[in-house]
Order: sequence, then structure tokens, then C-alpha cells
Amino acid sequence: MKNIDVSKVIDQCDIVSGVLKSLSHPIRLKILCYVIEGDRTVNELTEYCGIAQSSMSQFLGRMRKEGILSSRRVATNIYYGMADPKLKKLLKSIKEIYCK
Repeated sequence: MKNIDVSKVIDQCDIVSGVLKSLSHPIRLKILCYVIEGDRTVNELTEYCGIAQSSMSQFLGRMRKEGILSSRRVATNIYYGMADPKLKKLLKSIKEIYCK
């Protein structure tokens, strides 16, 4: 039997728990499921989720701060996309299991 580095397991559990906490809100999950297909503007995300732009800005700001989303400016638009390829893979798996 292999020796397990307990501190590494604990660290990973904390990271995974934080990611799952971020996914636990329906609007955040909608945002992420939309951006896994490609970068989106604030207006596209607001329309897709059916919420006010001020609320969307709060969601996006939090998700960017948590390192879940990245952003880039093109002219007057800000595009949001997935910041972590592992999270993109996780979301695609969730989408495959629950959305088909």
C-alpha cells in the first residue's frame, strides 16, 4: 500500500470544496456553463441568465476574484472566459451527466 501525504490530501480537499462552493449558486453555474463554450460579454451573460446587469457584475467580479473566470477587453467590451482548464473539464463532465 502506498504512503499518502495527508497534508496534500487536506490541501486538495480545501481547494475542491472552494470550487464546489462557487458552483453551488444557480446563476454562477449558468454563467460557467455558458462560458465553457466560449468567451462571452457581460451583455450576453446578462441576457442568458435573465438578471440585472448590476447583479451580473457582482457575480462576475466575485468569480474573477476567486480565479474561476478570466477577463479581457476588446474595444468597449469585456469578455469573460474560463480561467482554469481543470474547472472547464469538470463542468463539461457535469453538463454531460446532468444536461443530456
